[in-house]
Amino acid sequence: MNSTVTTKYQTTIPKAVREKLGISVKDSLEWVIEKGQVLVRPVQSDFLRHQGSVKVGSGDISSDIQVARERQMEKHR
Repeated sequence: MNSTVTTKYQTTIPKAVREKLGISVKDSLEWVIEKGQVLVRPVQSDFLRHQGSVKVGSGDISSDIQVARERQMEKHR
């Protein structure tokens, strides 16, 4: 597969490559030069490993803050 470099030094990632590597808008790419060749890899954020590990739901933020303050005060008694 080929792509062309524009006058702004931009290029388009071919659709087949995007799909195969799961690259989408706002993703980061790492450019590495090895033995005279360029390797382009998607940057996998460690943050995304935790996706879905925190369960959230409806709640009362004022009540949650009050409970957190009370717990903090108990540590200092």
